[in-house]
Amino acid sequence: MAWPLLIVAALLEIVWATALERSDGFTRLWPSVVGVAAAVLSFVLLSYALRTLPVGTAYAVWVGIGALGVAIVGILALGESASPLRLACLGLILAGVVGLRLLTE
Repeated sequence: MAWPLLIVAALLEIVWATALERSDGFTRLWPSVVGVAAAVLSFVLLSYALRTLPVGTAYAVWVGIGALGVAIVGILALGESASPLRLACLGLILAGVVGLRLLTE
């Protein structure tokens, strides 16, 4: 059950990071509320996953999925660069996340 919790926590990291970008420094109410709520829930789910997963692995996967997801949102929705080098680096993050999952029992 720890891996599904960790994945949901990481997906919520994408939500809160994107919402906080949209909050304009906490000056817009609803993006701020969504961002803070998603962050709290993300941390809670991460803490539950840490009951059984190694902290280094869980944290690296949580951050990796979050970073990858936010970068993809940036590319698809915010007009950020999708240069080949940037995509290659994002591929390396994905490879690291998948590798950690495969190597963790």
